[in-house]
Amino acid sequence: MKLTSDNTASPEVDPFNAPIPGQSLTDEPGNYPWEHPPKHDDPEKLLDVLWDTLTQKEAVEEILVMLDAGVPVEAIARVLVFTGFAEGEYNPDVGFMIVEPLMEMITAIGIKAGIKNLKITLKDISNKKFKKTMAQLKVANKETENNNGPMMPAEEALPSPALGGLLSKPQESE
Repeated sequence: MKLTSDNTASPEVDPFNAPIPGQSLTDEPGNYPWEHPPKHDDPEKLLDVLWDTLTQKEAVEEILVMLDAGVPVEAIARVLVFTGFAEGEYNPDVGFMIVEPLMEMITAIGIKAGIKNLKITLKDISNKKFKKTMAQLKVANKETENNNGPMMPAEEALPSPALGGLLSKPQESE
């Protein structure tokens, strides 16, 4: 919160500083890259360009770091496809057509580099570790509660409800 000149707090975000409904319909067309004709309309030529881009040293290093960290190939490919569409490189139809070949390219880079535990699809993400951690936390909480009783007394757990309306007089404490 910021203090104003009269020492009152002003909110960080002004809820009234937002576009009005329908404002986007009155904007000048062509402000965004996807509102223009795409740069690539042939999926085969686009895949050649993407392969040249993906096999550059910096791109290979970034891909390998992500693959080694357990990011699925499908996630990387989908981010690349969406980014290309958002930048006006191609339309969504071409984007859908290049997803699988792009996944194959990324997989080939990962296999060639010797990445172990290469995850291909988003379904390959296992949440076994998360479930195990949550089960351990639940057991620890139960043990703490059984040994020490509840974490805080019931009277302190919830504040007493305020009676009356917004403009009512405050109640005197006993």
